[in-house]
Amino acid sequence: MIRLVVADDQAILRSGLVALLRLERDLEVVGEAADGAGALAAVAEHRPDVLLLDVQMPAGTTAEGAVGPADGIEVAEALRGSDGAPRIIVLTTFGRAGYLRRTMEAGAHGFMVKDTPVEQLVDAVRRVHQGLRVVDPELAAQSLAVGASPLTAKETEVLQAVAAGGTTASIAQTLFLSEGTVRNHLSAVIGKLGVGNRAEAVRSASDNGWI
Repeated sequence: MIRLVVADDQAILRSGLVALLRLERDLEVVGEAADGAGALAAVAEHRPDVLLLDVQMPAGTTAEGAVGPADGIEVAEALRGSDGAPRIIVLTTFGRAGYLRRTMEAGAHGFMVKDTPVEQLVDAVRRVHQGLRVVDPELAAQSLAVGASPLTAKETEVLQAVAAGGTTASIAQTLFLSEGTVRNHLSAVIGKLGVGNRAEAVRSASDNGWI
């Protein structure tokens, strides 16, 4: 029996997926979660073999009041290398090539879009449980075409803060940088992405799955 935890913030979608998975004789859904903190808690409690993980989820808070991982990629990073860590399949509504690269670098073992037929998803669960990697072939081809993000880690961090609505001043305070340094990072980002302003930079990086 393959024990599963399903983590997705969309309750209706999560419930439907759980119901379909429970029709399979060799699969047992032992836990569910709606955010990053809940996903980590469910893994710690139930020790599943496989974690089906939405890439875009709210962070949530732990029982101690701490803020959880910001998204599915951070959940995968938090679990990577831990004792008894489950095999992870990341599910996404957004078939963005950059997400594939980031999830695999975070330690995930599979990457599938949510409109994948359930038979293929079930097969992916079984294969990942056997130690294989499973990647949506179309996204794999896109990832090779798009390539890695041209942004540095700090540039990515600054652009993520912009995407969250941060001003130059607030980003500088949050990231312990000067406002001039934040502007320099944003200027570099805009130049690397070949766009005209920070809003276009956020859109370009989001469309490619780099933030």
